[in-house]
Amino acid sequence: MINLREIINKVITKNNIYWSFVISIIFFLDRYTKILILNNFTENTYYLNDYINLDLVWNIGIGFGFFGTESNIIYNLITLIIASVIIFLLYIFVKSETMDKLIYAFIIGGALGNVYDRLIYKAVPDFIDMHYNNFHWFTFNVADIFISIGIAIFIMKSFFVKN
Repeated sequence: MINLREIINKVITKNNIYWSFVISIIFFLDRYTKILILNNFTENTYYLNDYINLDLVWNIGIGFGFFGTESNIIYNLITLIIASVIIFLLYIFVKSETMDKLIYAFIIGGALGNVYDRLIYKAVPDFIDMHYNNFHWFTFNVADIFISIGIAIFIMKSFFVKN
C-alpha cells in the first residue's frame, strides 16, 4: 500500500526546496523582463549596441518559432504536450541528484515562464535580437536563455560524466 507520508517526505526535502526556489527565481526573472518589455516597448526596434537589439516578436510556435500555427487545436495540443513535459521534468527533478537538479531547475524555470505566456497571451513574447551585420539569430527571451543553458549543461554532462 502506498504510504502518502513517505512520498511527501521524499519530495519535500531541504535540497528540493532550495532548488524549487531557484526555479521560482528564474520564472520571476523571466516574468519581470517580459513585463518590462511589454509595458515600456514603444518602438519597433531598440538598438542596445552593434550586436543586440530589443525587438518584440510574438512567438506562437515552440523554441525558435518552430511549429508555429494559426490552428487553435494544434496550438493547444502543443501547449498540453509542453505542460506534460514540464510535469515529467518535475518528477525527474525530485528524484535527481544535486548537480542534476541545477540542470532541471534551469529548464523547468524557463519552461514555466514560456508556458505561462502561452496560457495567458496565447503567444510567447520574444525580444532579444542578437546579430552580426545582416545575420540575425532567432529572437529569444530570458526563459529561452535558461532553457538553453540547462540543455547545454545536460549535453556536456552526458559527454564528460559517466554514471
